[in-house]
Amino acid sequence: MGLFNRKISNDGDSVASTGTRSSIKPLNSPPLTKFTNGSAFSIPSLPDVTLPKPPDPHLDPAAYLRSLNSVRARSKLVFSKAKRNQLAHFHVDLGKFKETASYVVSIIKRDYAPDYQSIPAHGRWQHFEVGGRPRVDQLLASWPTSIDNQEKTRRLIDLFLVSVLLDAGAGNRWSYKSKESGKMYRRSEGLAVASLEMFKAGLFSSDPTEPCQVDGAGLRKLTVDQLAKGMQVSDTNIVAGLEGRAGLLSNLADALNNQKLFGVDARPGNMLDYLLSHPSTQASSVPIITIPTLWNVLTSGLGSIWPTTRTQVDGTSIGDAWPCSSMPASPPAQYWESIVPFHKLTQWLCYSLMTPMTKLLQIRFAGTELLTGLPEYRNGGLLVDTGLLTLKADDANRGVESFRRYAKLKGHPCMEIVPLFTVDDDVIVEWRAVTIGFLDELLLEVNRMLLLQGDDRLTLAQMLEAGTWKVREQSMLVRR
Repeated sequence: MGLFNRKISNDGDSVASTGTRSSIKPLNSPPLTKFTNGSAFSIPSLPDVTLPKPPDPHLDPAAYLRSLNSVRARSKLVFSKAKRNQLAHFHVDLGKFKETASYVVSIIKRDYAPDYQSIPAHGRWQHFEVGGRPRVDQLLASWPTSIDNQEKTRRLIDLFLVSVLLDAGAGNRWSYKSKESGKMYRRSEGLAVASLEMFKAGLFSSDPTEPCQVDGAGLRKLTVDQLAKGMQVSDTNIVAGLEGRAGLLSNLADALNNQKLFGVDARPGNMLDYLLSHPSTQASSVPIITIPTLWNVLTSGLGSIWPTTRTQVDGTSIGDAWPCSSMPASPPAQYWESIVPFHKLTQWLCYSLMTPMTKLLQIRFAGTELLTGLPEYRNGGLLVDTGLLTLKADDANRGVESFRRYAKLKGHPCMEIVPLFTVDDDVIVEWRAVTIGFLDELLLEVNRMLLLQGDDRLTLAQMLEAGTWKVREQSMLVRR
């Protein structure tokens, strides 16, 4: 896993004894009054919602480490060492923190000032609009008027879920030429456009009369060769992990057999009906779904699709969670206490699936503050690019040697040499943990620099979208 240029594959640790209350804030944090065509209308005030408490780690450590609550709590233990420059693998220069925040603020101001409330929440929707083309809106407009908003939302959930699952690092040797615009796209945005065009062509549907859906039977018939053709893979256009992507979709086909969550036709979009009818969902002026409920659907409904070779506790696979040497070693800890969970892909699904439900059905979500910044190569790479984090010499040398061996094995030219580590390497785990902590700190500093207070403050999802994620991509383009 390249530290700088390759994508990563998903205070004390306290557990509340009672549920917590969450005030509901729209994903893009709009003001209390909106104006449309000169007329003002008020966004209805919504009640506070009590969120369920996380599992007790001392009674069920596996369930706790699979919970969303554990991600920030466990990462904080590593981040506390970062603030004291006591990490195992990185030097931390806190003098670079305000410089990093200023860089993020400059990009946000350039693109959105003074209308910061127009910043959308981070999610897959924006990736589909790469190049300024409103592809999702065009897709919605292409469907008959007889299709109601609930079915439109189901279809977008179908699309977004498959697209996110395909959104692993494509590598530097792959690009996609849009069949509709003729333009070339790479990386995450290229994978988004490719998945959208495959979706519209019916590659994931078993119903030839309805191509724009994803269902278990359609995924089960999908072959590696068909996926390769859909992604325009060739001997000269190589995508990383093609077989793994096909295997993930095959596993998804089996997971969709859960009729309680995904209905008799085994569609991801049917989770909408489950969420709306769930006892925890409140029917206020608009539906209010709790993030823990959505999280449980994704972790329990999709848990079987992930590799079982990952970290396990008490025989239970935890998913995107890894031991880290920077976790406290005293007093003597049990094995689970050395683990830092990230669940990056599940969090990316949460961010992405909320958007169509909010836009089309005005659904609100309680507990969005539980979601963290995504610990992946763009957000984490920003911290390295600005000098806030510097890999220690011994680890850098080890990573470079690993890169050379990998390049020789694969026959790749060494045009650019970067440290290379596997996803479970202690360097990567530590890096991801401090990324979560620094993103929380950056949010506070960015809002301070923008002079935003109260309900005008940016949410974490907005800062990710307009700031850290975009800044890192532009830095990479400049370097290339």
